Amino acid sequence: MSQPAFTRVLDRRRFLALGAMAACALGAAPAHALGAGQRSLSFRHLHTGERLTATYWADGTYVGEALARIDRLLRDFRTDEVKAIDPRLLDLLNLLGRKMDSRTPFEVISGYRSPATNATLAAAGHGVATKSLHLRGMAIDVRLPGRRLKDLHRAALALRGGGVGYYPATDFVHVDVGRVRSW
Repeated sequence: MSQPAFTRVLDRRRFLALGAMAACALGAAPAHALGAGQRSLSFRHLHTGERLTATYWADGTYVGEALARIDRLLRDFRTDEVKAIDPRLLDLLNLLGRKMDSRTPFEVISGYRSPATNATLAAAGHGVATKSLHLRGMAIDVRLPGRRLKDLHRAALALRGGGVGYYPATDFVHVDVGRVRSW
């Protein structure tokens, strides 16, 4: 019996690799900063209207079904293409939500972007990077209701978990798990 396409099983080797990547990406963040028991995130996608709250980490492991649900919500909404979202990005968002002391859902402007969508946006002059980390499921553009955008930006910078872009004119902060940089 085959598994549904949206189900992802994490074997021991992949789990260890993801754990090592998360540790490297988050650098000196203390272990308790991520929480030992569970890690959850809530999203509201502004383009699709979809909402999701998911516990993506529990009992020392990533939860495959929750990851698949997050991947689906953060898909390229223009093409409906789904790509695995890097768990390090989820861990970074979890830390960011904690740092902002917020329990409200992140409002998603853009998660994964397919190569076709990225090329279309670039051709239209939207200022997207040709090798954007959105293409690899390693970046997200968000805002956090009830929190000032500049405070979200500062908090993301302070985490030093990757790239942080500040877009006050279009009301979002870009966060990724690439190298530490800002614009």
